[in-house]
Amino acid sequence: MSLPETTVPGLRRGVKFRFDAVRASWVVLAPERLFVPDEPAVEVLKLIDGARSLGAIADDLAARFAAPRAVILADVAAMLTDLADKGAIAL
Repeated sequence: MSLPETTVPGLRRGVKFRFDAVRASWVVLAPERLFVPDEPAVEVLKLIDGARSLGAIADDLAARFAAPRAVILADVAAMLTDLADKGAIAL
């Protein structure tokens, strides 16, 4: 599934993204599920606010990490599609 850059991702109802002090890591809590994202995924998830588009997220990350925007866009789209398939993200 190829996502348009205008896609505005958001957490699904009942899903929370927060820092878990017990695990000392960021987690995505979904009904009956728990995801522990890696560091790059945490950076993406911190930018998901229900208003920012996929393109804006890629722009932010490309500028912050001095990385090729096209590569970041493809990686972020793949990650969000995976989380959407798992029921954590609404696209």
